[in-house]
Amino acid sequence: MADRIPVVLVAGFLGSGKTTLLNHLLRDNRGTRIGVVVNDFGAINIDSMLVAGQVDAMVSLGNGCVCCAVDVTELDELFTRLTQPRAGIDVIVVEASGLAEPRNLIRMVLGSDNPRLRYGGLVEVVDAEQFPDSSARHPELRTHVRLADLVVLNKADRVTPEQLDRLRADIAALVGPVPVYATTHGRIDPGLLFDRPRRERPLVAEQLSFDELLVEHDHDDHAGHRHLHDDYTSVSFASERELDPRKLIGFLEDPPAGLFRAKGFAAFAVAGERRKFVLHMVGRHIVFEPGGWSRGESRGARLVLIGAGLPTDAALTRLRDTVHDDAEPLDAQSMLGVWRYTPH
Repeated sequence: MADRIPVVLVAGFLGSGKTTLLNHLLRDNRGTRIGVVVNDFGAINIDSMLVAGQVDAMVSLGNGCVCCAVDVTELDELFTRLTQPRAGIDVIVVEASGLAEPRNLIRMVLGSDNPRLRYGGLVEVVDAEQFPDSSARHPELRTHVRLADLVVLNKADRVTPEQLDRLRADIAALVGPVPVYATTHGRIDPGLLFDRPRRERPLVAEQLSFDELLVEHDHDDHAGHRHLHDDYTSVSFASERELDPRKLIGFLEDPPAGLFRAKGFAAFAVAGERRKFVLHMVGRHIVFEPGGWSRGESRGARLVLIGAGLPTDAALTRLRDTVHDDAEPLDAQSMLGVWRYTPH
């Protein structure tokens, strides 16, 4: 699971700030090789430089990122190319708008047979100023928001605090516990979306060097604007004792508000069950993969929760409640919930 490349889908209405968000991720990658997939190079302006190209074209950027233009019918083929080890890609970001309905892209990623991929979540970018009017004219936008694993409430500086509160309440009524990340100019901490890789050597510049251009054209540097955003929260949980699988599944299926990702591993206090179960959760999508323990590795559980507006104390209290306190092991039936989320 750790070696699988997350595919993050970015959707949103025209002008919501998807391109600005993509540019921000490219600028702030800090050694992360990002594969950005768009359906038309002519429609995306990487800062002030317009990149012209044809369908299925690929351009390597100096910071190790890759920009690709594809037709949706060729998306799975492109995933195959981007996930090859020699491509060195750490995360793939797909701009859903113009390619297909977000629901279809989610199905494509979740249904992919590519063993190197995993679903990284649907990020729905919402224009805080325009969403009330645009969603009234285009009701399908509210459907798209309901599908989101994370809502980025962009351009929050263009509305009053009262308007922002009303919009938050409206979106919360649509999405329930899904995190809402309020920001300006597409700023989002990459750590909320994906993990940064650990590398021994820095990246070597390739065909095109965008880095210097980006320094000169930093459109996010608006000194007079408020930095309205909710910093992401990371919560760590550790237990030297095994967990109750039913209780852990209950926690994951009814997560605390604001939780976007969960990752880690656990041992379960089930009779005859000695395996290590690696967990990866994005939004409402949960995956367990059973495996063996490394030499010297202690049984128990190590989990990390990542979200926006996450109630950390309440989340940790609920996780502590998943620890099995009884000396008697649980029966095999208690694993049914885990098996439901285990790929076959």
